[in-house]
Amino acid sequence: MTYQQFVQAIELRVKEEIRECASVSTYMARKNNGTSRHGLLFSEDDSNVSPTIYLEEYYWQFQQGKPLESIVEEILRLYGKIRFKERWQEDMLKDYNKLRSRIVYRLINLRANQDILEEMPYISYLDLAVVFYVLLEISEYGTAAMPVRKEHLRFWNVSESQIYSQACKNTQRLLPYEFQTMRAVIAELADLGEDNGEDCLYVLTNCLRSFGASVILYPGRLAEIGRYLGEDYYVLPSSVHETLILPKSAAAGKKALGDMISEINETQVPPEEVLSDRAYFYDCAYGKLSL
Repeated sequence: MTYQQFVQAIELRVKEEIRECASVSTYMARKNNGTSRHGLLFSEDDSNVSPTIYLEEYYWQFQQGKPLESIVEEILRLYGKIRFKERWQEDMLKDYNKLRSRIVYRLINLRANQDILEEMPYISYLDLAVVFYVLLEISEYGTAAMPVRKEHLRFWNVSESQIYSQACKNTQRLLPYEFQTMRAVIAELADLGEDNGEDCLYVLTNCLRSFGASVILYPGRLAEIGRYLGEDYYVLPSSVHETLILPKSAAAGKKALGDMISEINETQVPPEEVLSDRAYFYDCAYGKLSL
């Protein structure tokens, strides 16, 4: 079964199961780094928020032998958990004063996203772009967020610098940082219990581990890490979701770091999650991050 046939079969079976509860249609979303993803868009009359469940991962499971019926059941269970049961106040989306406390920023690659940046306000940072979202909801299953577009700024009558200033206050408040050794993160993910072994590689992200690379923008965060390490260090863009922190004394050299990042991006990171192929260097004396 081809991917397109799989999408059509899933859509048909989900429609049969969900019937009068919601309307279901296929949806292609334009994502980060010029990529696109296919999903099922669920719409209900009583809600003006329509969640999308993307299907690429499910197709991979199907190719590995998971029955179509099991995949449909899993999609329906997930929808039951993430569906919005109430309407979002449309007037609130038009009122900047009601939204300003929910505006956050994310980091994406500047060059790879020129198409979507034509429609979105952004601030250039190194080889990256700081973009903005309205964080509608946070749950254990992820976030619901609305991208801020240039038309929103015109409607709200605010500038890019104003929205950036607001996001600087909100993002670290709504999405606190996490800073752990790589060994501790692996132990947690593998459910190995606490691991107090020494490690020279650290993971910097937010509490959701979603678009956590933006933590490098949190005021004072990089300086605090420098004081903790007691030396200059490299910031390696692992993905849009996290960065890796490597003390200068433990680094193999700039070229080796660049080669490692490029190889990992090509083989381990989904295209839409790639942040950059270049390493950054934090100089404690100058308190500055640079390419």
